Amino acid sequence: MANIPFQGKVIDSYPGSKQNYVPALVSLGVLYFMMGAITCLNDTLVPYFKAGFSLSYSQSSLVQFYFFLTYGLVSIPAGKIVDRIGYKMGMVTGFSIAAIGAMLFYPASVFHQYSLFLGALFIIAIGIVLLQVAANPYVTILGPAKTASSRLTLIQGVGSLGTTVAPIFGAYFILSQLQHKNMGSEAVKYPYLGIAVLLILIAVIVSRLNLPVIGSSANSPQQKEGGSVFSFRNLNFGILGIFFYVGAEVSVGTFLTNYVAETLSVEVHDANNYVAFYWGSMLVGRLLGAIVLKALKPQLVLVICGIAAVGLIIISVNTTGLLAVWAMIAVGLFNSVMFAIIFSLSVDGLGSHTAKGSGLLSTAIAGGAIVSYAMGIIKDNFDWKITFIIPVICYLYIVFYGVNGYKSKVRAS
Repeated sequence: MANIPFQGKVIDSYPGSKQNYVPALVSLGVLYFMMGAITCLNDTLVPYFKAGFSLSYSQSSLVQFYFFLTYGLVSIPAGKIVDRIGYKMGMVTGFSIAAIGAMLFYPASVFHQYSLFLGALFIIAIGIVLLQVAANPYVTILGPAKTASSRLTLIQGVGSLGTTVAPIFGAYFILSQLQHKNMGSEAVKYPYLGIAVLLILIAVIVSRLNLPVIGSSANSPQQKEGGSVFSFRNLNFGILGIFFYVGAEVSVGTFLTNYVAETLSVEVHDANNYVAFYWGSMLVGRLLGAIVLKALKPQLVLVICGIAAVGLIIISVNTTGLLAVWAMIAVGLFNSVMFAIIFSLSVDGLGSHTAKGSGLLSTAIAGGAIVSYAMGIIKDNFDWKITFIIPVICYLYIVFYGVNGYKSKVRAS
């Protein structure tokens, strides 16, 4: 079997290895779809729990806080687990753990305890973290390094199908039940039980697939990188880039339902349908981005998208009605390629440090917890115009990363 070296790893491929990429890419597509759908359903749970448990904005944002905090706590251990058991079994384990968390929604609903739901979400998130840590570098390795941003953007486009479907699913099966009094937590019991069954089924199927195996390249003839993983400038600034990007993306999606409901004076289950357009615009952006990134430098695209996101938020909070709503929704279009670009630029040139760098970048996804919770606290005390200053600051940092932070000069050690 031939060995294909790439950034500190090799693919133990089979004869006609290009054909063997097909089941790998299909499984990754399913993986990203489920990750997107489950993560985006949190945007439905925030307004649902806010109303069902009579919570403040900061209390309801604990849904995102506990979910994304898991990335900060588990990503590095998850990276070690994936290194030990392999990318394929990492995916299987991730799906299985997420299924257990989804099952726990049933007893949490029976007892109608917000804390139990947060615990269940934490367990789901552990599974999602394992999936992320296994999948992101796996995508970048399955092909040339120069097209890594485009390839990761394209496969994440499949994930955007999940994020587009999730708000519609949530509005119909979950938020629509808020109009019924004394519903308790019944609306989330069976949807999440169904998700658990689906996750188990996917885990079984993936475990039976014959996927390319990525192994160590300690003996492969490539340049040895000196210093520690933190000696790479592009990675250090990229960690903050992922932190601020995920924080901005998640916080906008988290509060979009309530923002739309207040802006248009509609019920939350009607407002939640607009969230589908926010995530749907990311689907469009990722499909377009996969093409654009083959023609333009990724860092240039990142700068343009960051500036556009800042401009759209400013327009939204300073206008009213549908213009304000659609301007905020359009932020999703420019979010679409940011993660893939920041991730790819951050691991560029890391070589044998790529696995550790990927774990650190996954840890930075905890920005979704910190930024969304900070927005919740601010919204409890101020209006939307002040609240949305937080994601504006996040996007301004992303502009900096695209202008200068991505440069891979290694600090002298």
